[in-house]
Amino acid sequence: MDVLTGIRLLSLLRRLRKRDKWTRQRLHEHQNEMLRKLREYACATSPFYKEFHKGLANKPLHELPVLTKAVLMENFDELVTDRSVHLRDVEAHLSNLKGDELFLDRYRVAATSGSTGLRGFFLFNQSEWLTVLASFARAYEWAGGRPGVTRRIKTASIFSPVHWHVSRRVTESFKTPWLPSLYLPADDPLEKIVRDLNAFQPEMLACYTSIARILAKEQIAGSLNISPHHVLTGAEALTPDTRKRIEKAWGDGRLFDQYGATEGGNMAAECTRHEGLHLMEDLVIFEVVDRENRPVPAGAYGDKLLITVLFSRTQPLIRYELSDSIRLAAGDCPCGRPFRRIRDIQGRMEEMLCFPAVAGGEVTVNPVVFDQVMDTAPVGEWQVVHDAEGLNVFLSGVQEGHDDEMLRKALHEALSDKRAVVPPIRIRRVPVIRRGATGKAPLIKSKLRCVSAF
Repeated sequence: MDVLTGIRLLSLLRRLRKRDKWTRQRLHEHQNEMLRKLREYACATSPFYKEFHKGLANKPLHELPVLTKAVLMENFDELVTDRSVHLRDVEAHLSNLKGDELFLDRYRVAATSGSTGLRGFFLFNQSEWLTVLASFARAYEWAGGRPGVTRRIKTASIFSPVHWHVSRRVTESFKTPWLPSLYLPADDPLEKIVRDLNAFQPEMLACYTSIARILAKEQIAGSLNISPHHVLTGAEALTPDTRKRIEKAWGDGRLFDQYGATEGGNMAAECTRHEGLHLMEDLVIFEVVDRENRPVPAGAYGDKLLITVLFSRTQPLIRYELSDSIRLAAGDCPCGRPFRRIRDIQGRMEEMLCFPAVAGGEVTVNPVVFDQVMDTAPVGEWQVVHDAEGLNVFLSGVQEGHDDEMLRKALHEALSDKRAVVPPIRIRRVPVIRRGATGKAPLIKSKLRCVSAF
């Protein structure tokens, strides 16, 4: 990041900071105005949206069609608003990406891993990318920090080893000569990560949730010796037990969870009250809906999330579907911000495991069922993989006193309570839990598709 970009970022953060004091009504007025401009721009410059929203100019947001990743990728060249952008060239650019290079000298490109079966490619011009960077810096502010040129916060980040992942792209963009930083790929050997962190002594640690859990164990054991005043986690489920372990390692009140997506940047983050993750509703409109795209009330889990990215122009995202199942909190946060809060993130619909039901048909089992059993096991890491042979439960860092058979019985009982026909359960001890291409280690993985999947 050069000086001019840094100044522009700090200026944007000052504007965003003022919105923390908005009323809910003022926020709605802002959303309506930004949404109007986005819809007008999309229909005027995107051949896809001209047809997709044809005859819907006067319809409210909730009556517009839902945009899925499959539809977006099938119509990529027609959806983007720059006629010189073509999917084949975007793919070629990413295949050769080594750092913070620009596509066509003006766009940053990030991609999803395709873990749900289809990769997504997303472009950001300079203004859009600045907003993405501001969304991450804002999370640090909400955690009680204050970024600035004169505040030399030593930051260590542990995220994706691949350059096309948004976590890597953001970190590359934040690099500056005046702010000391350390980036470690999440698939680095644990011994190297511990050694490098001990040498660097970060004041802020940002990483995948599973990495934070592992490092907390190392801190408690004494091999890791760092004292970050902020620990920012994201990209993976944060279970109650993982939160307890991290707070035991570095103290209460230092852990701040975040929720983001390649498509919209950092979209929600905890404040110092730790009463949920505030949605950045001035940047993105969120609709928590059921399978039929009907809104669900606060306190209930949605089947998916529809986002409208208000600052998107290169690749307009209006009612774009994410498969994340979240539950909103009721009421206001004592901090006074006007933004609604996420109470829980249940995970992706693809992480729901389906089994034959005892009474016939199919039963869907929430990842929380496994969290409740597995988080009591004295292990460093765990992962449940459902395939045609049954359930494979991988354990690493198994502590003395753990009983594999007792764990198997506990899982069997939990599934039986859900009236599922329980498949064979295999407990497998491994040195480490294998990570995917982006460095993530999801707690729940299914290689089977639910019959009732939408």
